[in-house]
Amino acid sequence: MARVCQVTGKAPMSGNNVSHANNKTKRRFLPNLHSRRFWVESENRFVRLRVSNAGLRLIDKNGIDTVLADLRARGEI
Repeated sequence: MARVCQVTGKAPMSGNNVSHANNKTKRRFLPNLHSRRFWVESENRFVRLRVSNAGLRLIDKNGIDTVLADLRARGEI
């Protein structure tokens, strides 16, 4: 399973760990993902999504029905 938010599309980024001596080593910044179940009243069922914290806030703001409509329009689910 890819570490990508299904709502926002956030994915891992690459960067560097930087020590006090300014030595740099590669690292990955991972998105803050959570697997959550959402009750969809219109479909009378639960939908499981892997979402970031920003995705959870979008669902709170716009509603699960709007977010699911956008996902279906993009062909995500």
